[in-house]
Amino acid sequence: MSKFIMLAAAAGLAQAYTNTDVGQFMLKNIDPIVMPGEYKSHMHSFFGSDTVTKDLPTSQELRAGCSTAKNPNDFSVYWVPTLYHVDKASNTRTAIKPKRFTAYYNFEKTAAEVPIPENYNAVAGNADATSVADVNSNTKLAWLCEGEKFDAGGKEWSDFPLSTCSKNLQVAFFFQDCVNSETLESAYSSGGKCPEGMKTMPQLRFSIRYDVKSAGSWKGDAPFELACGASHCMHGDFINGWLPETAKAMVTQLTEKRKFQSLDGPNGKTRAGTICKRSAVDQDPKNGTSDYEESLEMMKGTKAVRNIGKRSLQASISRNFASHQEQTRDIAARRAHQLHEQEARDAVARRELALHKERHDAMRLHSRQVIPPRK
Repeated sequence: MSKFIMLAAAAGLAQAYTNTDVGQFMLKNIDPIVMPGEYKSHMHSFFGSDTVTKDLPTSQELRAGCSTAKNPNDFSVYWVPTLYHVDKASNTRTAIKPKRFTAYYNFEKTAAEVPIPENYNAVAGNADATSVADVNSNTKLAWLCEGEKFDAGGKEWSDFPLSTCSKNLQVAFFFQDCVNSETLESAYSSGGKCPEGMKTMPQLRFSIRYDVKSAGSWKGDAPFELACGASHCMHGDFINGWLPETAKAMVTQLTEKRKFQSLDGPNGKTRAGTICKRSAVDQDPKNGTSDYEESLEMMKGTKAVRNIGKRSLQASISRNFASHQEQTRDIAARRAHQLHEQEARDAVARRELALHKERHDAMRLHSRQVIPPRK
């Protein structure tokens, strides 16, 4: 890919194979991929299926919820660290809701070999990054003022812009494009080739625009901060919830480079909107928090173990899902064992009842025997 095309791709100057806008429905201190079962994550902004909670959901479970995606066939859930405007004078932070969140699929890529698998989840980026050196180059993480260059003013791609944005503040980055459909392990391709045992899948790219006019003007350090820290720690999480038919259509229909193509499915046309009759909302409102300061208190004494954007993390994610499956199998096995024991007890009871009946019948027969009269 030429430098110009790569720049244009990340800036959104060319059209993707397909995309869907997805609305934000929740802020919360959870991360069901990296910290499943806990309310101790930094703050995240959530988009897509509202079935997501602190526990890692399956694709089928996501499809049971209401989605904010414009494509009615997409029940995936997407999340990123929340962006805050920092008022240095008062040392307060105000969450900035994205003006537009867009999920692109197969952007600037040749046709994929396999669909995004059921129950697949992934993380792109490094939540622990504090400098350019910590950024995974495969993500092509870039912040910019919409319509301007990534390196405007001589900044690094992953730095916030150095001066006020006349339009929106924008960030874009890529997810892995190779997957093992059986283990759900994923990785970035290298030189157009996937690691052994993997095949190409439609590559996901996040493009997020923030209206930051309320932050005022700036020169030099931007008055923004992510829930995870500096601009370099921007990362994204994804759990696949696409209808299987539409996920397969991504592979068979998205064949032309740099040309937007509709992706219709059983639930309707590509931009038909949600089929849900209610609004997407937090399904676990009594737990966790959407407050920044409170989230910091809940994080005290914890240490999130992270290795984001690398295959080792994906292997860990796969193991987490495998562990979830193993727990499900254990529960089923225990239930089967309990049923077997109950059946055994019932069989013993039936045998005892039959024996009791035999004895009772024998006694009745004996009592009815006629004794011959004396001669």
